[in-house]
Amino acid sequence: MNGFFRSHARPFALLLALLGLLYFWRLGDHGLLEPDEGRYSEIPREMLATGDWVTPRLNGVKYFEKPVLYYWMSALSLRTLGETELAARAVPALSALGGAALTYVAAAPHGPRGAFLSGLMVGTSLVWFALAHITLTDMALATFLTLAFYGLYRGVTGNRRWLLAGYAGMALALLTKGLIGVVLPGMVGVAWALGTRRWSLLWRAFSLPGILVFLALAGPWFALVMLRNPDFAWFFFVHEHFLRYATLNANRYQPGWFFLPILLLGFLPWTGNLLQGLRDGLAALRGLGADRRLREDDEAPAGPGEEALFLLLWAGVVLLFFSVSKSKLVPYILPVFPPLGVLAGTALDRILADRDRRRLLWGLAGNGAVCLLLGAALLLYPHHQDRFAPEVLAPVSLPLAAVLGAVGILPFLAGLRRKIGGAVLLLCLGSLAMGITFKGLFDFYGQIRSAKGVAAIVARHATPDAVVADYRDYDQGLAFYLKRRITLVNDPGGFGELSFGQRAENPDWFVTPEEFARIWRGPKPVLAVADPEKLEEFRRMGLTFRVLGSDPLYYGKTVVTNQKTEALP
Repeated sequence: MNGFFRSHARPFALLLALLGLLYFWRLGDHGLLEPDEGRYSEIPREMLATGDWVTPRLNGVKYFEKPVLYYWMSALSLRTLGETELAARAVPALSALGGAALTYVAAAPHGPRGAFLSGLMVGTSLVWFALAHITLTDMALATFLTLAFYGLYRGVTGNRRWLLAGYAGMALALLTKGLIGVVLPGMVGVAWALGTRRWSLLWRAFSLPGILVFLALAGPWFALVMLRNPDFAWFFFVHEHFLRYATLNANRYQPGWFFLPILLLGFLPWTGNLLQGLRDGLAALRGLGADRRLREDDEAPAGPGEEALFLLLWAGVVLLFFSVSKSKLVPYILPVFPPLGVLAGTALDRILADRDRRRLLWGLAGNGAVCLLLGAALLLYPHHQDRFAPEVLAPVSLPLAAVLGAVGILPFLAGLRRKIGGAVLLLCLGSLAMGITFKGLFDFYGQIRSAKGVAAIVARHATPDAVVADYRDYDQGLAFYLKRRITLVNDPGGFGELSFGQRAENPDWFVTPEEFARIWRGPKPVLAVADPEKLEEFRRMGLTFRVLGSDPLYYGKTVVTNQKTEALP
């Protein structure tokens, strides 16, 4: 295998091929998961339907929680591949592939093998792999931030052409999820310049061509959307940034340590290697003084200690920033994976180069402990929950537990038999096998967390003039699958994330239960989706209905109509 790693071309191509196959195999086989996949698929579908590429809309009303770039990329995918689940998920899958590729580039100075291991660790780690399959903005953000961090770092340490990539990464991150696209690289850059005492870098990072690239990429949309929507600036910059970060408005509070167990579990099956990479990175900081003495000026390439400091700050500042926030979700942790992947992958490469069996076994033991812990939890979970019968969950949980057990044990056994290269090869293959097996979990969630089945019932019965309503809920995939606007029924102020758009435009497809009752008794055919218990409200309001079908796996959601006979022949 040493000959394979003599140059970068073949390892880089193999990494892209393996991860590309892993991500895209059966990517579109399950329904859109509620609520996020429905939301982030429907907004770009509405862009295509309306031709408005400036003002994002969800169910026909303004939706300013995120900027526009992800919607543009997804809309292009839907236009190219059709309005399918595969097209909706192509953007996060390609973004995940791009992030793993940039991790390889960041680790490339350490040699092809270390770069390959770094990219593979990131690309197959549990959280990164999982979010490559889910339609969210976070994976694209993580990839653009990786470009920003690494581009700025390379640009201020010897190759100023990289600054253009860094500024482009910040602009694309800003267009994907907002101000953190600029704030996080700026915080890390300032901390690194201070930590390495490269004072002039605080000025060297400013680049007129870079600023022009940034403004050319990010400026036009922000200017247009604010011109067309005077209410955009307050909601986007104040409500969605400062209030969400500093208050409990978003109802996403978690304790400050929330991301630490997520990181340890999310880096599976490489958790032990992650800990070794962090240990090596911290140990390298002892060389900061020597790096300062050896460099000729502030613009010289970074020494080992300075590089380790940059990677640790990259991961640590991002982790701390989101840990302090009052709003926490698992995907927020994604931007820390590339720098940690470089630390972990290059640490494993050094172990292989030194043939250090003792350190290899310690890393494999750490991997195995977390794999076996999660595998045991998967074995026990079907018998300690009350939503599904154990025999329903067993076909999903048992294969996952089995592969986790194999990935945790077999590489360690190979290491005990002094087969160092074989142990690492088994771990690499096991990481791919783990991803393949976890595809079954998406199939299961595609049954219990998707409105696809309910949408199919509606589609069989709805005429073009029918009113399709969602009663006291918003199943966001309905609009995507039915290619039509949904009438939403709720009390005033009960429309959640759509409340801003509803208040701004007051459309007649957002109605109270009383208004819905009048529509139900009117001449138009109406089909309503409701939880079974909500149908008691129909009876209390004196609304007669006929049941058209239900999806027992998706919370028992039921489709009813005000028509006594079939709406369609």
